[in-house]
Order: sequence, then structure tokens, then C-alpha cells
Amino acid sequence: MPLDGITGSVDRATQAAAIAQNAASKKSQTMDSEVFMKLLVTQLRNQDPSSPMDTNQMISQQTQLAMMEQVSNQTTTANENFSLQMRMAAANLVGKQVSYTDAATGTAVSGTATAVSYAGSVPTVTVNGKEVDLDVISGIKSA
Repeated sequence: MPLDGITGSVDRATQAAAIAQNAASKKSQTMDSEVFMKLLVTQLRNQDPSSPMDTNQMISQQTQLAMMEQVSNQTTTANENFSLQMRMAAANLVGKQVSYTDAATGTAVSGTATAVSYAGSVPTVTVNGKEVDLDVISGIKSA
């Protein structure tokens, strides 16, 4: 999310140095609260005393940062919820007859789900002794 109006009276070289320093320390290309605060402090230090930074602009920038952090937190929560739902769905398959298409042969396979593994990013279900990704399963029926 871009933070408009952050340039103020700080020269671009100072901003670039602050961003580069943060990128070197975190190896990250995202605009986070640490970068924002460094830029804000640098801007306040180097501002022209006869033309100080507009307080409305500073409050607007802080509001944008807070909104960006909240969106980031909501995204994390949504990802965790989706992961939990996949785990619950996989666990509910144990003891049921499931079907899927074998990627190697292209044939339809069905069997009873006997176990679930959460070791990977997508849960796997053991069907007929073979581990199958949850998102490959195409049908379910009661055993």
C-alpha cells in the first residue's frame, strides 16, 4: 500500500538510504512499520524550520500505516482459518470411501481413507496405502 505524501522536504537520497538500510537488515522489499517510522523520523529531523511538516499529512500517513497493519493481520487470520478448515476436512474423511484421479495414470481410483498427515502445506489422506493431497480428492461417500 503506497504512502502518498511522505516525501515532504526530505531529499530522495535520505529516503533511499533508510529503505536500503532496512532492506539490508531484513532482506525484505515490503513497506512495514519500521521503515515507515524511520522515514518519518528522518523527515522530521531534516525538515525546513520555516516550513514544518503538515500535521494533517502526518496523521494521514499514520492512519494509512495502521490500516495496512490491520489488513495484514486480517490476511494472516484468514490464512490460518483456511488451514484449519483443510485440516478438519481431511480428518473427517477417515473411514469414508473417497475417489480421486491418479495423476500418473489418469485413472479414477477409489478406496477407504485410513489416515491423514498434516506434514505438508496441504493435508494428505492415505487411500489404499497411498498418500493423496486433499485437493485431489474428487468424491466422498460413507463407507
